Amino acid sequence: MHFSFSEEHDMFRDTVREVFAGECSAEAIRASWESDDGRVAGLWATLAEVGVLATMAPTEMGGLGMDEVASVRLLEEAGYAGVPEPLMEHMAVAVPALAAARASQLLDPALSGQSTVTLALASGGPNVVAAASADLVIAEHAGSLLAVDSQAVTVEPRDSIDESRRLFEIRFDPGAAEPLVGADLALAADRAALGTAAQCVGVARRLLDTTVEYVTERRQFGKPVGTYQAVKHRLADVRLGIEFSAPLVYRAAWTVAHCDDALLRGRDVSMAKAMASDAVDRACRAALQCHGAIGYTFEYDLQIWLKRGWSLSGAYGDARQHRDRVAAALGLLR
Repeated sequence: MHFSFSEEHDMFRDTVREVFAGECSAEAIRASWESDDGRVAGLWATLAEVGVLATMAPTEMGGLGMDEVASVRLLEEAGYAGVPEPLMEHMAVAVPALAAARASQLLDPALSGQSTVTLALASGGPNVVAAASADLVIAEHAGSLLAVDSQAVTVEPRDSIDESRRLFEIRFDPGAAEPLVGADLALAADRAALGTAAQCVGVARRLLDTTVEYVTERRQFGKPVGTYQAVKHRLADVRLGIEFSAPLVYRAAWTVAHCDDALLRGRDVSMAKAMASDAVDRACRAALQCHGAIGYTFEYDLQIWLKRGWSLSGAYGDARQHRDRVAAALGLLR
């Protein structure tokens, strides 16, 4: 296997990083908590304008014709920025599913940003992200995927630890939904787990950067607390977790994009998600401990990424579930 990111991949990532830095500040995220839809004003339109929403659609259907190798870099940046939009659900899973089903009437508004699509997969648990603000739900039913218009969906709010990740229980009549013939349910679930893993890596990086900055400035007994060995070791463990998990996410992205073997694809995705979940959980614990009591406060921005990390760590399967899947793929479970 030959794998490396291209110059085009890096340029696209850098562009998206600039967009998030300019339009998705901590202040903008906090403002989204008070809004009706829980979204950052104007961000979705900008993501559509620069082509992010069209990343995973083929060129003949109006997309950029890229694959998971490109999308995981963008989702890592979304995790780093704490983006509250359902970007993974829309870009990395729903758009390629709609494209595979040749559902142009649903795909076109999704690529232009005129609509927002979210997911209701069994692997994602009973609650659906951003269901109240979505125009379309790609839902799992009886082993296949359905496209359900928001007008046909009943939503009930559910508690979420993360104010930026609004959750809802949904109900709908499968008979009123449009079957997505040609869309692969197992592939959609793997894409969701992979996209979540990429976001976990981004969140872990943000937590590490924030904590390093804090322990460099915070002084105790006349010197920065970051100079103490116990703090150094704690943060070094976080860095190791990130550096081990990120390549597995990139490898899994390559496998999903280029391998037709569902067993190998699932093995690589699950290994990536298991390691990324561990990495972000370790980053959350270390960041909270190194910040001390200030890490718990609502007014301090660290809690935005702590809550996102805890939410994503278990989303689309926690580390234990994915390790069991890897073991099954290797023939280690009887």
